[in-house]
Amino acid sequence: MSQQVSPPPTPNSLAPLITRERELSWKVASNLFISFKYAWAGITYSFYTQRNFRIHLSFCALAIGLSIFLHLQGVEIAVIAITCGLVLALELLNTAIESLVDLTVKQSYHELAKIAKDCAAGAVLVSAFVAVVVGATLLLPPLVILIMSNF
Repeated sequence: MSQQVSPPPTPNSLAPLITRERELSWKVASNLFISFKYAWAGITYSFYTQRNFRIHLSFCALAIGLSIFLHLQGVEIAVIAITCGLVLALELLNTAIESLVDLTVKQSYHELAKIAKDCAAGAVLVSAFVAVVVGATLLLPPLVILIMSNF
């Protein structure tokens, strides 16, 4: 018994399906509170499953706490907070990309999957390096002054 192979779908044949999926996806979060609940679930998932997210969060808390302790200007604290937020946001995106790639390739190896995961991790690394430079630039001078004044 031979199977009949159907031709690949065309964009026009997919339009009703895409429209229906978009309608359904629109209804997933019925209100703003539910949207925040889903976002918080993603943050919570990353916190409990991603060691690097916890490390970045710890350093962010340390940097912001130290900037408040050192009485940095509001703009300087904001720059540190924005930089920290960028690192955390990229770590969340990295987790999402890794999960999506793992879902797609399952247990098999694919060079493009490796590239996607490596590039996402590289984005986090670049942002973390920039955060270190920003933190060092803004925190080290007043920290050195504080330490030298106690000697």
